[in-house]
Amino acid sequence: MNREKEKQFAISKLICKDDYEGRVEATLLEKKTEKDAAKAMLYIHGFVDYFFQYELAAWANKLGFNFYAIDLRKYGRSILPHQKPNNFKNYLEYFEELDMAVDIIRNKQGNKKLVLMGHSTGGLIGSLYAKHRSSKKTIDALILNSPFLDFNMPAILKKMALPIIARMGRSFPKLSSPAGLKRGYAESLHKDFLGEWDFDIKYKPIAGFPLNLGWINAIYMAQKELQKGIDVQIPILLMHSSKSVTPGSYRKDMHTADAVLDVEDIARYAKELGKNIEVVVIQEGMHDLVLSKKEVRNEVYKTMQTFLQKMKFSI
Repeated sequence: MNREKEKQFAISKLICKDDYEGRVEATLLEKKTEKDAAKAMLYIHGFVDYFFQYELAAWANKLGFNFYAIDLRKYGRSILPHQKPNNFKNYLEYFEELDMAVDIIRNKQGNKKLVLMGHSTGGLIGSLYAKHRSSKKTIDALILNSPFLDFNMPAILKKMALPIIARMGRSFPKLSSPAGLKRGYAESLHKDFLGEWDFDIKYKPIAGFPLNLGWINAIYMAQKELQKGIDVQIPILLMHSSKSVTPGSYRKDMHTADAVLDVEDIARYAKELGKNIEVVVIQEGMHDLVLSKKEVRNEVYKTMQTFLQKMKFSI
């Protein structure tokens, strides 16, 4: 079924400069509205993720937005045989393909308004991108879906162990991490397990991809920059679930809570994003809020639509 939905999108490769692993490319997906429009949304996925949220694209098109999604380098459709999936050393690496995507959306295709949307790690990257590209005024608003603003671990480990692990990651980036993702959240999503969604487990494995210390350091450094305050000037909508549950093996409550991040961490650091921010708590939302049960994700769509109406995007 997903292959049929994917056929509704124009898909293009963004060829980037070679990096420390060799050839690099990203993937841009595009689904335009039936009527001509000059406003767009660009979606950035999370970790061990890629774009498969086709309902989100249909919702955006219905509101009159041309919809775009990017599979970042080493994610999803962009993974090349010689690459370690999802690997990176510095979040600035992603700015190359994001700049290329924005250039296509704004300059080559003539969209005059652009809303950037980011989920989880994509929310972290998208927030920093919006900050660093603020002088170019290419992003008009930012929507964040459970952004990855801090590691989900006990406070003592964040204070004592995480800085040491990150420092090791700078010196030994290829060193494997003993920690990794748990199966429960992915099982709560996929239709072949206990969820309702169809996604390619080659791109989004149920057990995740192995972590290395270089990845941990890159995320840690990005979060530390954001946590000091980045003062993004554009309007921001940040949404997160009303509660978290401990990651691990599948449990029924993973369908009604964030089973990846601690929502208290998200709430704590939301104020560091900027002054023009609206934080909305979604009752019984999953980690990826638009993959929550139908009545919950309908509330998510309603919240985003209200935010965009306030921005006077002619909805």
